[in-house]
Amino acid sequence: MPKPNSSFVTEFAFEGFSSFGWRHRLVFFVVFLTLYLLTLLGNVIIVTIIRLDRHLHTPMYFFLSMLSISETCYTVAIIPCMLSGLLNPHQTIDIQGCATQLFFYLTFGINNCFLLTAMGYDRYVAICNPLRYSVIMGKRACAQLSSGSLGIGLGMAIVQVTSVFGLPFCDGFVISHFFCDVRPLLKLACADTTLNEMVNLAVSVCVLVLPMGLVFVSYILIISTILKIASAEGRKKAFATCASHLTVVIVHYGCASVVYLKPKSQSSLGQDRLISVTYTVITPLLNPVVYSLRNKEVKDALRRAVGRKPLSP
Repeated sequence: MPKPNSSFVTEFAFEGFSSFGWRHRLVFFVVFLTLYLLTLLGNVIIVTIIRLDRHLHTPMYFFLSMLSISETCYTVAIIPCMLSGLLNPHQTIDIQGCATQLFFYLTFGINNCFLLTAMGYDRYVAICNPLRYSVIMGKRACAQLSSGSLGIGLGMAIVQVTSVFGLPFCDGFVISHFFCDVRPLLKLACADTTLNEMVNLAVSVCVLVLPMGLVFVSYILIISTILKIASAEGRKKAFATCASHLTVVIVHYGCASVVYLKPKSQSSLGQDRLISVTYTVITPLLNPVVYSLRNKEVKDALRRAVGRKPLSP
């Protein structure tokens, strides 16, 4: 039940980076804006190259293009608001806008988790069952995995948003974060949040532990298969096809797990905010950087696009 003599709030303010002076905030603004623009540019280049280059019309690059689109939507939901908050630390957001931001943040964040899992499955089939790869990973299967990832994201986001915004918010209206996230919002609720915290934990387990487990099992099978390859060159080539995906997986799941699977007793909103900067600003940039700098096929496609390498048959 709401606390007595409390008034219900209709809008929130972000604490964000308000504790920093304007000079520091200006530096953060320039740095984060630069990273954001690089992320957008990198994802646009990846999606365009994959779309135009027929050499990249394979399941792995289909999932990469879906991940790039999802990452772009994910950053658009968070970073423009954060940049605005750096210039105007006293800005507010109404409760409907906060719910909308949380919905899109969760939808595309969860979608990313399951797209990375689908990419892990794709690598498993390619290496462990290469003769049936084209049959198993056909266009229909790719479309189903991609739409299933988005469907799970939408479903889980609806559950979380309904759970959080079904609570009354009284008196306290300053969110100890730079965007609307579940844990900071639960701390502002003026009712018992035990059930909501259980829902949050259950969703976190479903969207982090389950996909991580599937990726982990996939890579155990992949590594055991690679080690059976007779030639060193063959083993090196097989590992190379997985390196980019594995790098992104480790950083993505690692940062998210620290925040969302950490016990409440060990939760520090200031620490969570710092880690959140990593996976909302830096991790989305990692995807295009890793897949453009560490991936030979994408680099070759970029060279062909700018006319520096002739098209191979």
